[in-house]
Amino acid sequence: MNKIANFTNNVRVTSSTSAAFTPTVVALGKFDGLHCGHQQVIQPILNHIKTRSLTKEHIYPTVVTFNPHPQEFFTGKPWPLLTPLQEKVQQLQNCGVEQLVLLPFDKELTALSPQDFVEKILVQQLKAQMISVGEDFRFGKHRSGTTSDLQDIAAKFNIPVVIVPNYSFQDERISSSSIRQALAKGDIHRAKVLLNYPYKLTGKVVKTQQLDRSIGFSPANIQLTANKLLPRHGVYAVRVFIVNETVDASSLSNQLLPIGIGVMNVAHHLVVNDTYPSVEVHLLDWLGDLYDKTLTVQLEEFLRPEQKFSSSETLKAQITADCAKARYLLLRSTNLEKFAG
Repeated sequence: MNKIANFTNNVRVTSSTSAAFTPTVVALGKFDGLHCGHQQVIQPILNHIKTRSLTKEHIYPTVVTFNPHPQEFFTGKPWPLLTPLQEKVQQLQNCGVEQLVLLPFDKELTALSPQDFVEKILVQQLKAQMISVGEDFRFGKHRSGTTSDLQDIAAKFNIPVVIVPNYSFQDERISSSSIRQALAKGDIHRAKVLLNYPYKLTGKVVKTQQLDRSIGFSPANIQLTANKLLPRHGVYAVRVFIVNETVDASSLSNQLLPIGIGVMNVAHHLVVNDTYPSVEVHLLDWLGDLYDKTLTVQLEEFLRPEQKFSSSETLKAQITADCAKARYLLLRSTNLEKFAG
């Protein structure tokens, strides 16, 4: 079994339950996006730790999830994630989680009965003292185990199970699927509400295309992790941060240094009869060299869908208009936030 046993921003990450720190209190689920609903599932294990703060034994608040994503295992196709591993770890740390266990989602795991899953993994290996799950969680062979089954099996070992009701917004259940749908439509504001934070893209700046330079623009071409979910193709108004990789910061917010506002273009580029997604960011009022730096781009507004241009002149005119609109929207947003504060 492959192992990832290390500390990333003070969160222990392991794919081996035998290497996990124990005893634990466990939040169990897929947790892609760590949205509002996921945060509700994690909260009970943090509350449990607070109530046991006077005990001598250290109990590790632990999120247990699956790798790869079950959808990828069953379809055999790559499944882009709202929160790839590094993002997930950083957000879990900010929540107060100390450990992330990535259960290898394979034939061996999917063959376990609900009883064996609880007894072998949660009880024997992770020494769970309490468990928290969402009400629609399923587990075990053929997803036959329900939350009621989990409570019944865990009760045999005197382990309490908290079942967290589905979390809703405007009568819609908050889920990773609903967030994916919002991003696919370019509905950035809805995605932000459902996630409880702005959607971000992080990657290293690589060499840009010479065409962009020839029309007077020099965008930063960002290389994302391969499994990051991209929003609807098109142009966005964004806030841009540079990732400070020279400090051992205690939270993601301490690592992100704001460097300005700009426009981001998400599009398909043709390369030898194949296409690949391209993410380019043009920073407004920025003259520094960003090559080989890691940027985080925070999506604020969807400006327009992807389109083709008949000439470099019309492309330049449209980019100029995009920049003007982005500047207006983002500066207005900043001023409103200051006024509200």
